[in-house]
Amino acid sequence: MTSGRYPQVIAHRGASRREPENTVAAFHTAKTLGSDAVELDVRRLADGELVVMHDAHLSDGRALITLERDEVPVAVPSLSAALDACTGMWVNIEIKNEGSEPDYDPHDVVAERVAKLLHDRGEPERWLISSFRRETIVAMRDFAPEVRTAWLMTHCDPRGVEALARSLAKEGHSALHPWHKVVTREMLEAFHAHGLSVNCWTCDDGDDMTRLIEWGIDGICTNVPDVALTVRRSLLGK
Repeated sequence: MTSGRYPQVIAHRGASRREPENTVAAFHTAKTLGSDAVELDVRRLADGELVVMHDAHLSDGRALITLERDEVPVAVPSLSAALDACTGMWVNIEIKNEGSEPDYDPHDVVAERVAKLLHDRGEPERWLISSFRRETIVAMRDFAPEVRTAWLMTHCDPRGVEALARSLAKEGHSALHPWHKVVTREMLEAFHAHGLSVNCWTCDDGDDMTRLIEWGIDGICTNVPDVALTVRRSLLGK
């Protein structure tokens, strides 16, 4: 996205096949491997601090939203520490906000706090906010219109692709983030026609990567960025 090279290789929760996911070590390794970007997940603690973790609960069953910083394993980084570890790459910050989870945030307080943190850091071109909850990325457009936004989705009716591309563009978003298995050449053409990118998740198979690159995918989010970089280099020479 920011480097102008396509497709962008986005390390899913960092280089999560080599290091524990969503950790500073995983982000550093992603950079060492040559990833263009990192995808990470943000949640909030009881005191409002933003931390990077995919699940709403620790392995012992305690919900993050009920815990203070000193009750959370040190391996769980704050969002600020995670972004520091991603220097030199752009970052896809996924705001976890599911209605079935204990930290569900109907008023998008987390989005507002993320927007404030990113504003204070500057470099708006380095950030891309995504969420499965569309209302959250809509709210982010209000909180930080200078920051790119993308809608995460698992299923897509092929008959609705054109309408979806049109509506996301109208809301001011920059990209669609579909599960890689539902991406089609027609989807890419429709979204590109409306000026939006398509970054798929989570693709770890070299043959699938090859097909997506040949179709014109904009970004591949993967647990194995080294594999994606090798495939890209073999096809595009970069």
